[in-house]
Amino acid sequence: MMSALAHRGPDAEGTFEPRTGTGCLGHKRLSIIDPAGGDQPILLRDGGLAIVANGEIYNAPELRPQLLSQHRLATRSDTEILLHLYDDHGAQAVEYVSGMYAFAIADGDQLFLARDPIGIKPLYYHQVDGVLRFASELKAFPAGTRGVREFPPGTAYSSAGGFSTFYTIPDPDPLEDTTEAHIRQVRERLQDAVAKRLRSDVPVGAFLSGGLDSSIIAALARPHVEELHTFTVGTEGSLDLEAARLVARHLNTIHHEHVLAPDEVATHLPHIIFALESFDQDLVRSAIPTYFTARLAAEHVKVILTGEGADELFAGYRYYRDFADAHRLRRELRRSVTALHNVNLQRVDRMTMAHSLEGRVPFLDLQMVEQSLAIPAQLKLSTQRMPEKWILRAAVEDLLPPEVTWRDKEQFDEGSGTIDLLAALIGDLTDGLDVASYRQGHPDVWLRSAEECYYHRLLLDVFEDPELITGNVGRWADRRIGPPDSKTTNPPE
Repeated sequence: MMSALAHRGPDAEGTFEPRTGTGCLGHKRLSIIDPAGGDQPILLRDGGLAIVANGEIYNAPELRPQLLSQHRLATRSDTEILLHLYDDHGAQAVEYVSGMYAFAIADGDQLFLARDPIGIKPLYYHQVDGVLRFASELKAFPAGTRGVREFPPGTAYSSAGGFSTFYTIPDPDPLEDTTEAHIRQVRERLQDAVAKRLRSDVPVGAFLSGGLDSSIIAALARPHVEELHTFTVGTEGSLDLEAARLVARHLNTIHHEHVLAPDEVATHLPHIIFALESFDQDLVRSAIPTYFTARLAAEHVKVILTGEGADELFAGYRYYRDFADAHRLRRELRRSVTALHNVNLQRVDRMTMAHSLEGRVPFLDLQMVEQSLAIPAQLKLSTQRMPEKWILRAAVEDLLPPEVTWRDKEQFDEGSGTIDLLAALIGDLTDGLDVASYRQGHPDVWLRSAEECYYHRLLLDVFEDPELITGNVGRWADRRIGPPDSKTTNPPE
């Protein structure tokens, strides 16, 4: 299982087996905080407690002083902070932390698991006959394993007490305030969220497509980073390349770009789908530029800031324009945020970690999420006079050139030129593929197009046991999910 996840942590590895012999923890480390001293598993009480974790605890610096007054900390690692919090508070430890994480703690012969509230970091589990396996990616489970499930966001598991939900995406009543006050609060929350995500003992950079969201993140990060590296990819002459150059010059970043070519995309598609663990057409399309941007970034930094979450919080996608009623739009935005963990966040995690790169998403800071969802939805409705996300644009218009701040919305795969590239490429790749027969051969899967049939076939080819993967594929076009029952002690469906 550890070998299958080597790309997620090439810097160090470790295992722990409790004296009770009830299980084993394994970890592959990507060293971000305390590279020299933070190897995992980290142990307390002479091995009575042990932790393995993936992610980042952003409020660790604030938690450390109080813990130092009561404990001896052996490392500067944020993971050790988690372990001491658990030692002090048990399952309630998750209520004290702000970050993205999936972690496991061996407590004697008991096991405790938790995943962050939004589901930024992945976690999967398999439980049968009293045996529980868990891993960060599906490919880590042994071939032939059936019944692997995604561990829900905002959920904890105790071998003594079962599953419990500690966080659900809030559904606040609209906060009545002036438009100016909402704009000011958006700016303040974003500034704080970006600053927290710059904490690192290794270099941090930013994806920069030239679109609004990534440009905002880069602009807010720039004053804190003496030499900010930014990264973009696109086809020759694509809008993203041109816009990203403009923003990079404006912000005076150290800018890197890569021009995509059709043969390069065709060559890497099998690996992209293997890393992504999905055949969903929309997800694969957006994964392609993310994959190549992450590959480029990994040559220069180990941590990258990305703009995911802004469209879901501020109604950036075109289909949101169909919601003329503010109440329905508010409900749809909350649903979109709730569904992020197995669509866009899966893409970001898998494409960055495929290159041993940690992706951080400031827009999905919990305070940012809660504040944004409380903004009256009518302030997010696009009109003939005001473009989509206009309240977000207004909050940052002093940071960027106006042609970027008020640039029309394009999805990552469109602005990068990937859609046009694929339109020309897919015809050749699917030549000879009988779509009707292929669909008949896979009646349990809704395959929307020849393109998606091709991605599905690639997934079947690249995995030794594709059925292990296909049972957990999130579909962009059908993202209806609900939170697990917080009272049940059984694994949530």
